[in-house]
Amino acid sequence: MPRFEAATAVVVAPEPPRNCPICPRLVAYREANRAAQPDWFNGPAPSWGDEGARLLVVGLAPGRTGANRTGRPFTGDHAGWLLYETLGKTGFATGTYDPNGQDDLRLVDCLITNAVRCAPPGNKPETVEEASCRPFLEARIAALPRLKVIVTLGDVSRRNVLRALGLKASAGIAGHGTEFPAGPYVVLNSYHCSRLNTNTGRLTPQMFEAVFQRARALLAA
Repeated sequence: MPRFEAATAVVVAPEPPRNCPICPRLVAYREANRAAQPDWFNGPAPSWGDEGARLLVVGLAPGRTGANRTGRPFTGDHAGWLLYETLGKTGFATGTYDPNGQDDLRLVDCLITNAVRCAPPGNKPETVEEASCRPFLEARIAALPRLKVIVTLGDVSRRNVLRALGLKASAGIAGHGTEFPAGPYVVLNSYHCSRLNTNTGRLTPQMFEAVFQRARALLAA
C-alpha cells in the first residue's frame, strides 16, 4: 500500500540570510564588491523601520554605493535625501538623515524595503532575480500585521508588489500618483526618487510629497 506524507510548507523569513546564495549573478557582484570595498556592508539590504507600521515603502533594489555600502535602505545615495526629507515632512520620520547612516533618524508608522535585496550591476535586476527574491517580499508584507498602505517607487516595484500579493502585474495602474486596491491594502505608485527622475524634473519634491500626504490621509481615514 503506498504511503502518503503530508506536504510541508516552506517557510520563508521576511529577511534573506546575510550571504543569500539564490541569485548567482548578484552573489558574484556582491563578492566583487567585498573584495574591492571590504569595509562596506556588501549584503542583502535588510528592511528598516517600524515593525508595527501601517505604511510600507517598496523600492527596487539597493544601490551599490547606497544601501549596499551602509546596510540601510536608501542611505548613502541621492535617492535617500528626497525620500527621508519627504518622510519627515509628512510625519513618517523623525531626526536628521545622514548619508552614512550615522544619525538619529527614526521611522514612524513606516517601514522601508526593496523588491530585490541585493545590489544588481548597473542598478538593474533581471526578471529572474526579481522572481527569486519575491518570497522575501511576500513574507515581509505578511509580517506587518497593521499594514494598510503600500507606496511603490517605480513601476517595477509596483509590479513586484502586485505579484507578491498573488495578483497579476497588470492589476494596478502604472504611472506617478496612481492609486488602487490590492487585496486588503491600498497601493500608491510614485516615480522612483532617483537622480535621473529628479534632475530631469520628471519627479519634483512637490509631486513626491503629494504621494505621502495621500498615504497620511488614507491612514487617518
